[in-house]
Amino acid sequence: MNLADVLIVFGSVLIGFLLFILVVIGLYLYFIDRTQKQHPVLRNYPLIGRARYLFETIGPELRQYLFNNDTEGKPFSRIEYQTIVKSAKYKRDVIGFGSLRDFEKPGFYIRNSMFPKLTEELKMDDEKVKTKRYLLVKEPLFGQRKEIFEDHVSKAFLLHDEDAIVIGEKTKHPFIVKGQIGMSAMSYGSLGDHAITALSEGLGLAKGTWMNTGEGGLSEYHLKGNVDIIMQIGPGLFGVRDKEGNFNWDALLEKSQIPQIKAFEIKLAQGAKTRGGHIDAEKVTEEIARIRMVEPFKAIDSPNRFKEFNDFPSLFEFMEQIREKTGKPVGMKVVIGSPDESEALAKAIKETGKGPDFITVDGGEGGTGASFQELADSVGLPIKSALPLVHSALINYGVRNQVKIIASGKLFSADRIAIALAMGADLVNIARGFMITVGCIQALKCHSNACPVGVATTDPDLQKALVVDEKKYRTANYVITLREGLFRIAAACGLESPIHFKPEHVVYKDDKGRVISLEEMYQSLLKS
Repeated sequence: MNLADVLIVFGSVLIGFLLFILVVIGLYLYFIDRTQKQHPVLRNYPLIGRARYLFETIGPELRQYLFNNDTEGKPFSRIEYQTIVKSAKYKRDVIGFGSLRDFEKPGFYIRNSMFPKLTEELKMDDEKVKTKRYLLVKEPLFGQRKEIFEDHVSKAFLLHDEDAIVIGEKTKHPFIVKGQIGMSAMSYGSLGDHAITALSEGLGLAKGTWMNTGEGGLSEYHLKGNVDIIMQIGPGLFGVRDKEGNFNWDALLEKSQIPQIKAFEIKLAQGAKTRGGHIDAEKVTEEIARIRMVEPFKAIDSPNRFKEFNDFPSLFEFMEQIREKTGKPVGMKVVIGSPDESEALAKAIKETGKGPDFITVDGGEGGTGASFQELADSVGLPIKSALPLVHSALINYGVRNQVKIIASGKLFSADRIAIALAMGADLVNIARGFMITVGCIQALKCHSNACPVGVATTDPDLQKALVVDEKKYRTANYVITLREGLFRIAAACGLESPIHFKPEHVVYKDDKGRVISLEEMYQSLLKS
């Protein structure tokens, strides 16, 4: 028998053996499926029913990459996701051929001027920023694309000194901001140390911006980029509590002496989880427990409100104490559910003569590391409804000039930000847009500690995928590109700076093609 015959016999035996194994496994599974009592599909259709569960499991990935068109996906469509990635990776924000927006649908539009501003007429700081970006050299159908990672110097697109926004003008240490875009609250614990570090260093490179710690307390990773910080204090008092869970004034004073901390934010609610918060036990490492001042490896549920206050006067008194102790601005983060709430807030500021230095208005479309479906879907208004209510209420009670407004809720592009500024915001926060810059692929596993790209996880092995020294440049490029886009839109509107956006610069087109200005829409909210 020659070698070929030996190979044929061996191959036949091997194939027969493999088939036998498959038949045995199939019979075993058939018996298991037929006799189990949990899944009716498997009980009636053994083996074949397993295909249904397979496709159900990989369904999100199939829809995301194969079946959803470029504008369909949620929370972010493919085109929205790619816009963020391209501006962060390549520092480019141009498109070809035309918009993918459905112009038949109702929506907001920015009113352009017949006589726009020239580039040299724009009023901005001349400061430069050095980052790195990718230059796409070749993108073959098969094989890896060829890219060059190059140094890049550009304008920072910061506000002119005369236009800088001052938060807490009457405090001992006001917070002066020259960029209108910052990072929304994202806690260390919800995100891993690699992600927080990359965001901190990237925002530090971009200059003129800030990052919010989220309610999880201040970590050393927030401080690594030497970026300005708003420290958030939630109902769980993480980072400023004692062993019994009471507010710790000494811990607050210690944090306030860190130069990078520019302001404090009292979190009453956020859009995706308007009451309370949750972090799974596997995410609560010893380090995170130390920072939050809780027990390690135990799930954390923050209360749905502070026990330190229960109405506006007591809230404002609590803010006054923090302001006096620290000398720094104090704000509040809210979700608006009705016109009555915004009216009550503005009225309380007027009547007490006290209140926040800034109000962060978070829309119901905002994201979270972990929430409950019913809260995320139906509790709290989206930002384009909530923002005008707060802005108008503050005007009605004559206190708008005392308070700065920060808006958040899927404001990830320059045009969305411009509309929010026209609706009354002074500044905007972005969370998920920045997550995408450091690698988020919308796997929707933020709550599981199994983020496949190492962003929303504390697992050290998964975090190896996130290279800080590469992703920090993407974060910087993204915020700089957004600021450039804001100045570009301002110029198109005939404005020398984006601080001048007003309701008159935005119109709303309904499904019949009729147009009404945002200014007209505001008239119904403003009292004469």
